Amino acid sequence: MAGNATSQQIDEFISLFDSPLDAVKTIAAHVRSSRRELSQKGTQNTRDTPVIVSMEHVSRSYKVGKQSIMALNDVSLSINEGEIVAITGASGSGKSTLLQMIGCLDKPTQGQIMIDGKDPSRLSDGKLSELRQKTIGFVFQSFYLQPFLKLDQNVSVPAMFARTPIRDIDLAVTSLLEQVGINEYRQHFPKELSGGQIQRAAIARALINQPKIILADEPTGNLDSTNGNAIIELFKKIRSDFGTTVIIVTHDEHIAQQADRIIVLKDGAIL
Repeated sequence: MAGNATSQQIDEFISLFDSPLDAVKTIAAHVRSSRRELSQKGTQNTRDTPVIVSMEHVSRSYKVGKQSIMALNDVSLSINEGEIVAITGASGSGKSTLLQMIGCLDKPTQGQIMIDGKDPSRLSDGKLSELRQKTIGFVFQSFYLQPFLKLDQNVSVPAMFARTPIRDIDLAVTSLLEQVGINEYRQHFPKELSGGQIQRAAIARALINQPKIILADEPTGNLDSTNGNAIIELFKKIRSDFGTTVIIVTHDEHIAQQADRIIVLKDGAIL
């Protein structure tokens, strides 16, 4: 929040949380994040880390009958390569719409989006599909593994759509399942696995095409706190090993605090 925030802005910020204490904890997380940035000044910042996601004055409205609903309202932001960013806010604040925009699953009504130096609105359908396949990996709360496919087959699906050679797919699947810690379950069906194991498989699937960006929509929402923390640690490992940018939509304050940066939305706008 801005240093000269008005009392109304402060009240609006606090209203996003279940209690004032939760709001204080989130502010504390922002302070810790700022301190980390200051402590890294002259090292990380001097490398001039490239911006991988940029949004300039982006708005998105929908027609519901005769009514116009503003899902995003004049949003501007930038996310650097290798960042872990949490997007938070109350239900209906625009979090999922923002994620869909970054994932090139929807187009803005106004404004410009740049993903890895490309403007999705200027791409053909084929090039847009290629951008999604090669640059972006998706992880969802509901996992979306195919129940009739074994674990290794589920993980390989995006690579098959990208027409990766079978031998390369097999090697990548084995490597990823080892890295997420579930290679011994590769011949199991999803119904034979725990929620945490299934989410790890979903993360491996999102990584199969070596994307630069992982978009995670409530990735810990169906998990207990122990498994949820383990998934966040896995995202940190992925960032460390691959330099992947991770963008997480979450209602979980504890999960958000572990990100490098928190973006808070209310009524489609960034607070």
